[in-house]
Parts: sequence; C-alpha cells; structure tokens
Amino acid sequence: MLLIRNPVCFKHLAAALTVALLGVADGAAAQRAERYELSGSHVAVYNLAGRAVIEGGSGSAVVVQVTRGGADERELSVETGPIRGLETLRVIYPDEELVYRPAGRGGRVHTSVWVRDDGTFGDNDRRGRGRGRGGRHKIEIRSSGSGLEAHADLRILVPRGQQFSLYLGAGAVTVRNVDGELRVDTQVGGVETSGTRGMLIIDTGSGHVSVTDAEGEVDIDTGSGSVSVTGMSGDLLRIDTGSGQVTASRVSVTNLDIDTGSGGIDLASSSARNVLLDTGSGSVDADLSGTLDLIEVDTGSGSVILTLPESFSARVEIDTGSGRIEVDFPLEIRRWERDHVVGVIGSGTGKLVVDTGSGNVTVRKG
Repeated sequence: MLLIRNPVCFKHLAAALTVALLGVADGAAAQRAERYELSGSHVAVYNLAGRAVIEGGSGSAVVVQVTRGGADERELSVETGPIRGLETLRVIYPDEELVYRPAGRGGRVHTSVWVRDDGTFGDNDRRGRGRGRGGRHKIEIRSSGSGLEAHADLRILVPRGQQFSLYLGAGAVTVRNVDGELRVDTQVGGVETSGTRGMLIIDTGSGHVSVTDAEGEVDIDTGSGSVSVTGMSGDLLRIDTGSGQVTASRVSVTNLDIDTGSGGIDLASSSARNVLLDTGSGSVDADLSGTLDLIEVDTGSGSVILTLPESFSARVEIDTGSGRIEVDFPLEIRRWERDHVVGVIGSGTGKLVVDTGSGNVTVRKG
C-alpha cells in the first residue's frame, strides 16, 4: 500500500526525476557524438537528414559533433576533406530511399535531393541530371515507408569571422550567437536564428524562418513558409517567399526588399532609406520612420496602409485598379482621379509609388 501524505512534494519529486532523466539522455547523446575539426577560409557541412544546432565557438577551427540516429545508423559514414575550394564534412547515406522521422511538430517529410557522388548537394543548384550527367543521383527522403532509417544530428561551433555553409536535406536548424559569414540551405525544415553578427543567408524550400537580433546583411529565401524578423540592423534586409506571411519589427537598415508571391507584409517600428514591397496576393501594412528616399509598393490584390513620419517628403504616384485612395498629408495635387493620384508631399525630396490591382490605399501620418 502506497500512502502519499504530501502530493505537492510528490509532484516536485516527479519533476526533478524527469529533469534528471533528460540530463542523463543528453549526456548519453554527448558521449555518442563523433567530433571533427575543420580549418579553412570557407567550411561547408552536408547532411541529408537530422537536426542542426549552430553556435558561436572559440579557437580557429569549426568543430562538428555528429550524433547518429535511426535503426540503420551504423550504415552512415562521415567523410572530410577539400572539395571545389571548400573544406568539407559530408555525411554519406548509402541508399536512395531514406526514412527520417523528425520529432515534434511538423514531423512529416517527403522530398528529394540530387546528391553528387562525393556527398555534396545544393550549392544553388537544386536540379539534378542523373548519374550520367555530373555523377548525381536522386535520394528520396520520407517520414514513413521502407528505406534506410538513419539520420545525423549536428552540433556545430563556428569561430568568429569564419565563412561557413550548412547544406541540409530535411531537418530543423537553430543558430545562436554566430559572428561571421553564414549560409543555411535546407530543402525542408524551419530555421531559427538569434544573436548573429555578419552576413546571414537563409535558403529553405519549405519551412518557417525566424530571425531575431541580427546585425549585418540578411538575405532570406523560402519557397513556402512564413518569415519573421525581430530586431535587425545593417545595410540590407531582403526577403523572398513564394508563399507565406512576412512580419518584421524593429528593423533599421539602408535597403529593405520584401517580395512574397502569396501572403501579406506587416512592418512595425522600422526604418529604411529605400523600401521595396511586393506581394502577388496579400495586404501591406508598414509603419516606417526616419529618412525615406524611396518607397515602392506593388500588390496584385490587397490593401496598402503606410504610416509615415510627419516630416515625410516625396513625389507621389498612387494607382489602384479597384479601391479608394486616402492621403493624410498636405498634398500638392498634380492629378487626381478615383483610382489614380499624382502629387507632391512637402518639398518632394523622396519618391513614393504605390500600385495595387485591387484594394484600398491609405497613406497616413505616424
């Protein structure tokens, strides 16, 4: 017979036991990890399946810890060495049918990757031509079915000032406190970064992208998936998504370029001298401050709301195929029609162009 006199204490004991077990599991995983050091001006890592954590490191070498997983993990091999001017680490999968079951939400995977015989892929070339053309072969990655059940989780430490690239077939990527030139290229999987310094390039075929506290140039390209940027400064923020909502706040850059095929754009508490916003279908709501030299907004379908500083000055041209136009600034009118307005705000030092196929346009003071 079990008598529990203090259920609160029992809950605390259960929680402590859970934490202890997790710590044991993490320690066991760390003991199983294989460690590699890579030195060179540009280091690249290639892996078809698995999670990746990239963190700032010390010293002069990139440190890669590889932890294998899956029923067939012993079938994997790891190769290193220079290829096409890069110092590389490649996880080799000896099968053209790969089963990877990522944990947590978004666990379903179905994609294909064209892989060269040396284990590399990507490099801005997602199209393969088969074994007879360039020695490439297609590997199918699925979360169910038959095939090689194996993956490799990576922990990568990148020293300051390093140029580093990660190419991943399927899996989530987390980046923390990296100071250098970083490229993350994944076929399927979300990417989350925080505290990066330097150039940051993110390219994902499908997956949510989140960037927080970045300094430098940021370039994000996603075929399908939402993008959020919070706290970023530098020369350029460029976002291109085929389908997905884009949100940004506390962005301070010289050039801001956002293009989404389908999905709205929402900017808050941000500044840029040159602003280009383009959405095939979706509304635009932008709250901008500072000196604005150029604002161009183009939406195929969707309303446009621009909140601009009281000191805003520009030559203005607004065109909407269907919808009303409202301007909350004193406007020297050159041409006014129901769907087309041309005029000047202030001394006309900047330029504002808005074109929407269908939707209202509102320009108001902040």
